[in-house]
Amino acid sequence: MQLAQRLNRISEPQTIKMAKLGRELKAQGADIIDLSLGEPDFKTPAHICRAAAEAMEAGFTKYTPVVGYPELRQAIADKLKRDNGLSYTIDEIIVSTGAKQCLANAVLSIVNPGDEVIIPTPYWVTYSALVQLAEGTVKFIDCYIDTDYKLTADKLEAAISPATKLFIFSSPCNPTGSVYSKAELMALAEVFKCHPHVAIISDEIYEYINYVGKHESIAQFPELRDRVMVVNGMSKGFAMTGWRLGYMAGPKEIVQACEKMQGQFTSATSSITQRASIAALTGDLTPTHTMTASFKQRRDFVIGELQKMPGVEINMPEGAFYAFANISSFFGKTDGTTVINNDEDMSMYLLHTAHISTVNGTAFGNENCIRISFATSMEKLQEAMIRMAKALAALK
Repeated sequence: MQLAQRLNRISEPQTIKMAKLGRELKAQGADIIDLSLGEPDFKTPAHICRAAAEAMEAGFTKYTPVVGYPELRQAIADKLKRDNGLSYTIDEIIVSTGAKQCLANAVLSIVNPGDEVIIPTPYWVTYSALVQLAEGTVKFIDCYIDTDYKLTADKLEAAISPATKLFIFSSPCNPTGSVYSKAELMALAEVFKCHPHVAIISDEIYEYINYVGKHESIAQFPELRDRVMVVNGMSKGFAMTGWRLGYMAGPKEIVQACEKMQGQFTSATSSITQRASIAALTGDLTPTHTMTASFKQRRDFVIGELQKMPGVEINMPEGAFYAFANISSFFGKTDGTTVINNDEDMSMYLLHTAHISTVNGTAFGNENCIRISFATSMEKLQEAMIRMAKALAALK
């Protein structure tokens, strides 16, 4: 059987590939420390789990509206008002099976074949794949460590063309941990004001994992409100990765388009997860803040250790739980057995030599870096940094 050509436009995400390789080596007896996946190592808070159990006992085990329970969408609207100062009605909100489905719904609802989509790099691996599935054209804007991997207004202005249909970015950013300030977002908003034909997807899934203060959303600027899709979810801030619930707030016509799209793919998100998410969004956020404090402690440790390693260049992530380390100074070096020619070689070298699973930066649009997740225990991180320092020191 001949498979569909659209499969040729995408590849397996490197994050999933590296996690899979790590599991395979672990199954063979290797002591692998997995620093590849962005998954909190904490348990879902107890009050959320109780709400799920109570929902099952109460009979919330049936199909729900495709867009989600009205009570959940109201809880999301209340959260957006409380935490972000954003006003949305429930018919401007859709609930999906993970934030990734929100992104897919939005991209497939907006992008036509040939439409141009701007994505600043480094970026999360799935953004470009979704555009390719929609047969759009990706225009990358490369951002570097000198601007903390953040896009500047002048670069944005230079990139927008009459063919530009959509702009996708994240703050806090995966993979760099960079967080846009209100002033930085305002500068971008001034550019977008001059180009009303460009829609914006703002991926804010790491909102609660912020080490520098209040989260800022580009949707706060009134002139952009009717063309911004805010994407968020439960996975990161509530340690609910396996529960699979994301949500999007945006213009009613886009939400309706996403509902139509989702109705043909998955229909509604799990009823039980939806009830648990109401408890998460309306309940005590202390567990979330406690997790963020732990991530900050881990960040400080990992970045401190990376800064001590000769040849490694690193920024200070202000959010999320990743270190995006520039390791290009090792290109051309060898430990006598393996030659490091590029970022993928480095990831594979660390996997097989140090038994650390990372992700090569090319997957995120920067071939000079690797992404290191610190969403694991301090004990594992301490051992991982010892192994990494030893492996890098062996390269001459």
